Amino acid sequence: RSPAGMLLVAAGLLLAVAAGGRGSPAAEQESPPGSRFVCTSLPLDAAGAGCPLPPVPMQGGALPPEEELKATVLQLRETVLQQKETIGSQREAIRELTGKLSRCEGADGKSAAGAWKNEVGKGKDTMGDLPRDPALVIEQLSRTMQTLKDRLESLEHQLRANVSYAALPSDLREMLQRRLGDLERQLLSKVAELEDEKSLLHNETSAHRQKTETALNALLERVSELEKGNSAFKSPDEFKVSLPLRTNYLYGKIKKTLPELYAFTVCLWLRSSASPGIGTPFSYAVPGQANEIVLIEWGNNPIELLINDKVAQLPLFISDGKWHHICITWTTRDGMWEAFQDGEKLGTGENLAPWHPIKPGGVLILGQEQDTVGGRFDATQAFVGEMSQFNIWDRVLRAEDIMNIANCSINMPGNIIPWVDNNVDVFGGATKWPVETCEERLLDL
Repeated sequence: RSPAGMLLVAAGLLLAVAAGGRGSPAAEQESPPGSRFVCTSLPLDAAGAGCPLPPVPMQGGALPPEEELKATVLQLRETVLQQKETIGSQREAIRELTGKLSRCEGADGKSAAGAWKNEVGKGKDTMGDLPRDPALVIEQLSRTMQTLKDRLESLEHQLRANVSYAALPSDLREMLQRRLGDLERQLLSKVAELEDEKSLLHNETSAHRQKTETALNALLERVSELEKGNSAFKSPDEFKVSLPLRTNYLYGKIKKTLPELYAFTVCLWLRSSASPGIGTPFSYAVPGQANEIVLIEWGNNPIELLINDKVAQLPLFISDGKWHHICITWTTRDGMWEAFQDGEKLGTGENLAPWHPIKPGGVLILGQEQDTVGGRFDATQAFVGEMSQFNIWDRVLRAEDIMNIANCSINMPGNIIPWVDNNVDVFGGATKWPVETCEERLLDL
C-alpha cells in the first residue's frame, strides 16, 4: 500500500477509537504518544440528522394565562441550557477528534502501514467506510461542526420565537386591547365631563360677575350722587321744591329718566291750597306720547291719573293746604291701580292701559303738564304749592311699606328715581328749601 493509503487507515482507526470512547471518561483523556487509534467513518447524513428539540410541556388549562406563560418560559430556558451543555460536550469531542486526526496524519507511513497490517491480521476491518482522501475527512468534520452551529442558532431562534409568541397569546392580546379601549373611553368621558363643568362654571361666574358689577355700579352712582351734591341741606333728601305761582315757566326737572316699566309705584309729599285744582304735580312724556304718565287736578275735575293717555279718577283730597303723603301703584297686568293717601288705600281699579309697558327714555317734569316732550307748558295746568320725597319704584309696593313710609317709620328711597338734591333741577324761579316733611306734618296737625 502507498503511504497515503496507510494515512487514511490511521485516520479511520482514530475516528473509531474516539467514537467508541465517548461513553467513558478515560477515553476522553488524551492517549499517550504510542497509543493506537481505531478510526471509524461516519455516514454523511449522520451529522445532519439533528437533535430534535424536546417538546415543551404545557400546563393544564386550569392555570391563569399569566402562570402558563411563566411556566412555559421556565421550561424553554431549561431546554436551552441542556442544549448548550450538549453542544459544549460535542465541541469538546470535535476538538479531541481533530487533535487525534492530526496525530494520525503526523505518523510516518510505515507505522501507519504496520498498524494497518496488525489490525488486518487480527481480523478487524474498520476502514471499510473511510474515504480515501484525508481532505474529505477534514471537510466532513467541518460540515459536522457547521451543522452543530446551525442547530444551536436554530434552537436559540426557536426559543426566542416561542417566548415571543407565547408571551402574548391571542386571547391575552384581545383582553389587553379591550381593557385599553375601555380605559381610553373612560378618559375621554372624564375629559368631556370636566370640559362641561368648566363651561358651566365659566357661565355661572360670568353671570355672577355681571350681576355684582351692576350692583356695584348702582351703588357707586348713588355714592357719587351723594358726594357731588354740594347740598346746603343737612341731608341730601331733606329738601322741598316750592312752586308758588301758576305760570308756564316755573318747574322742576328730574335728571334721571325711566327705563321700560311693567309696574311702578310713585310716592310724594304734597302741600297745596290752590283752586280751582292744584294743577299737575308731575308728568312723564316720551316721543309720540306726551301723556305717558300724568297726575293732574285741573279745574273743578277730580284728581286724575293718565297712563298712555288713558284716564282713571282717583278719590284723593289734597287741596286743604296741609302736607299729605300720596302713593299711586299700577301694573300692566289688567291695568290694575291703587291710590293711597297718608298711608290708607282710598281707591283701586283696573283696565287702565292694560298690557301697555311704560316706554323708556322720556322726560320727567315736576309742576307742569307737557304737551311735547319737555315743553309747551300750560299755565292753567301748572302745580301751585310745595312737594318733597318724590320717589319711584319699578314694582308695586306692599300696603304695609306704604303705611310705614307715610308714618315716617322707615326711609325707603325709590330704586328707579330717588329723591336727592343733585337729581332735581329747578327753573323759572322755582326754589329748593330745606325741610323735614315729617316734622312739618306734625306742625300741620
